[in-house]
Amino acid sequence: MDTDTKRFNIPYAPTDTADLYPDRDGEPMAASDFHLEILIWLLQTLKAHFAGRPDVYVSGDILTYYTEGNPRAVIAPDVLVSFGIGRKPRHTYKVWEEGKVPDFVMEFSSKTTYQNDLTDKMDIYAALGIPNYLLYDAEALYLPSPLIGFRLVDKAYVPIRPDVAGGIHSDVLSLDFHIRDRRLAVYDPVRQQWLQTSAEQQAARAETAEARAETAEARAETAEARAETAEARAEQEAITRQKAEEEVKHLRSIPTADAPVNSSPLPSPT
Repeated sequence: MDTDTKRFNIPYAPTDTADLYPDRDGEPMAASDFHLEILIWLLQTLKAHFAGRPDVYVSGDILTYYTEGNPRAVIAPDVLVSFGIGRKPRHTYKVWEEGKVPDFVMEFSSKTTYQNDLTDKMDIYAALGIPNYLLYDAEALYLPSPLIGFRLVDKAYVPIRPDVAGGIHSDVLSLDFHIRDRRLAVYDPVRQQWLQTSAEQQAARAETAEARAETAEARAETAEARAETAEARAEQEAITRQKAEEEVKHLRSIPTADAPVNSSPLPSPT
């Protein structure tokens, strides 16, 4: 039997969708180590914040395909958050399989990306209907402001006005994004606290526990010192009281001017 397939016109169709929709585009995850450090921090922080909600998916730099059958219709947000699709690991984000687009995307703009972030990417995100789009310029060199945001209104993005502290509010995440100590920071206005990664939370709890232990030790030492002081005072008071009693006893033993004089007659002369 001739098995030379070159003689036959056998069409080839990939059986693995990964061949049609690859999970790598060959581009670096971040423009620099500094960008990467902050990007990883933000992803870990958002995952920690939504840890109690298994329906929330947080990812970064994942290839997002938005038109079935067209692998060129793809984009890779630096950060995305999608509600209601579950936290399972994914190689790619296919909109038609997930049943929805992400609810939040964020780009870390750099010298080579900021123009595209403000034009083509913004147009794609708006056309897809992604409610919130934020941009962060870690070097504070390329965007009009180091942190800017947009909210989708009638299929178009309108700027989100910074609050009095300069924060950009994401209404879909119910979080405020800030520049704090020249770094990106996220604030939860409901809980009124700055968000942290799981590692930062554990370190903070350990530090709090250590501080409480030190406080308890200091209180114990203070209590011991007070007890020693009270004991010393009691001893001193006992000594003082004993001296006073001895002094009273001594004074009572001394005759006074009012003491009776011996009135027996003098002996008569012989």
